Amino acid sequence: MSLTPFARLVFAPRARELKRQRTEGDAAQREALSFLMRRAAGTEYGKQHGFASVCTYEDFAASCPVNTYEELKGGIDRMRHGERDILWPGAVKWYAKSSGTTADKSKFIPVSAEGLQKAHYQGGFDSLAYYLDNHPESRIFDGKALILGGSHAPNYNVKDSLVGDVSAIMLENINPIANLVRVPKKETALIADFEVKRDRIARETMNQNVTNISGVPSWMMSVLTRVMELSGKSHLEEVWPNLEVFFHGGVAFTPYRAQYQRLITSPKMHYMETYNASEGFFGLQDDPADPAMRLTLDYGIFYEFIPMEDFGKENPAVVPIWGVETGKNYAMVISTCCGLWRYLIGDTVRFTSRNPYKFVITGRTKHFINAFGEELIVDNAEQGLAFACRETGAEVLEYTAAPVFMDDNARCRHQWLIEFSRPPEDPALFAQLLDRKLQEVNSDYEAKRFKDITLQPLELTVARPGLFNDWLRQRGKLGGQHKVPRLSNSREHIDQLLALNTNPTL
Repeated sequence: MSLTPFARLVFAPRARELKRQRTEGDAAQREALSFLMRRAAGTEYGKQHGFASVCTYEDFAASCPVNTYEELKGGIDRMRHGERDILWPGAVKWYAKSSGTTADKSKFIPVSAEGLQKAHYQGGFDSLAYYLDNHPESRIFDGKALILGGSHAPNYNVKDSLVGDVSAIMLENINPIANLVRVPKKETALIADFEVKRDRIARETMNQNVTNISGVPSWMMSVLTRVMELSGKSHLEEVWPNLEVFFHGGVAFTPYRAQYQRLITSPKMHYMETYNASEGFFGLQDDPADPAMRLTLDYGIFYEFIPMEDFGKENPAVVPIWGVETGKNYAMVISTCCGLWRYLIGDTVRFTSRNPYKFVITGRTKHFINAFGEELIVDNAEQGLAFACRETGAEVLEYTAAPVFMDDNARCRHQWLIEFSRPPEDPALFAQLLDRKLQEVNSDYEAKRFKDITLQPLELTVARPGLFNDWLRQRGKLGGQHKVPRLSNSREHIDQLLALNTNPTL
């Protein structure tokens, strides 16, 4: 007997509600702000910023500054030590570990009980509501969901408090009913050693009736590669003939799409993008034909946006959702029911529609590499290079780095193109030292490099003298304020430079 028709009855009311919200986004966001002000008025932060007196968005914007992690860190650390009513009412027991800032290896994002329910779990529920509504032929609940997660660890010495990947926090607190339709076993899903985890996941799931998979594309591809190795099959539908959808998020899917399509050749396979982060669940692809995602408006999250032409100014323009324009690039600012207040999350978005509010992710507010979930920032790069130079006596003149996307064996790496003013005697040692330091200063990069499972050791290419100046000169950008892009999530710049490195006459 098929269970999916019965599941549709559960998800159909929410699907209707989401359709109704298409033209009521402004009202949903005003209600979200009102909810946040009521709940947090009695917190230490709420009292300091007069949340009890906030009646309008203008009141809120005047009473509360835009914040970075560093500006909220003190309160978050007090919460982690068990203090109550600091940024959010009561005690917050769970903290999602994310990549670091200039000053820290990791960030610790509070995940309140309300945030877990209203944002993270609701995002998963709505993913299924959209999917079932868009695919009446689906039989997704007739089999199991393969859901990848991370791991967690105790938070200081606070009883029952955990820190780790938000996916692990969700798995730890999931409704037991959901465990009836998901694989692998909980104890397998929470294993910290990814090499061990992916092997056990593959062995536990390869003989199951898996109908849907969820996770970060890079991690998932590594697991699926192991499934293929163990099964000896050529295509994934030979292992899981009823597989019909991949709910993916965390990094851009574009570099992986062709590889997934080679692995899964079934015409009934679907892909649905989600925008779920440590800080909340922000977007869902509601239309299979449209890559833009619907902004999640009733999750206890209030959104604001800084036009990128104003970003970095002393007093930048900041607008609520009803002030955005389509086609314009914005830095996203969030206030959440986890205690993040006017928090600069670091992502940039561009709206493609206002009724409903739909957007695409356009990047980060700083140079970065996040092709595989590693979130490498320029400060990490500078620390790594400084260390390698100290240890080898080398001097770096210019550099850029970009990802080498996965090959057919699900292997990937970062490629660094460095022009030295004083080259190291042993470039291979320089690369090893750089790679080691990057792992020390960035916990997400460290996790992806673990046992070379997801990321291989970085590749170093030594640039010929004058390469970067030649490249800037060709582009009419030599001198002045023009700079070499240090880190990039695409290969556009580095491929141009590599071509010019081998053929100076190009």
